[in-house]
Amino acid sequence: MFTDTYKFEDIEDAFYMVIGKNTTVTEGNIELAGSNPSAEEAVEGTETSCQSGIDVVLFMRLQETGFGSKKDYLTYMKDYLKNLKTKLGADTKEAEKLPAIQKPLIEVLKNFKDLQFFTGESMNAAEGMIVLGDYKEVDGEERPVLYFPKYGLLEEKL
Repeated sequence: MFTDTYKFEDIEDAFYMVIGKNTTVTEGNIELAGSNPSAEEAVEGTETSCQSGIDVVLFMRLQETGFGSKKDYLTYMKDYLKNLKTKLGADTKEAEKLPAIQKPLIEVLKNFKDLQFFTGESMNAAEGMIVLGDYKEVDGEERPVLYFPKYGLLEEKL
């Protein structure tokens, strides 16, 4: 869902807050090292398209989804945590930490109308993890931040 190349913080042992930035990606714009593309004419038949958004969303291919109300989201989250607890097993330390998500979640949901919601490219929004997106002041400037529930993520070494 995200890589450690992005700056992130652990929020109360419940969420990873990943700090993103707004960016524009130009597709079809391939430049080889040492080439001088401005000195050559554009190759016929190539089209470029630009896509703007949050870098983490674009590069991790997250898909925007939504909820009609805070109540709808809380219903989803209750089901998600119940399913996650079943998958983790009742006796694991991670399953015991799931209630820790409540306090920081309440804080994030105060701005429910301003939030964006994302899911993984191939995830079922009804059962998969939903990532919360918001804007927050970071180092003196407003930046997009994404909140990933900590439990439910699996670390992969690449």
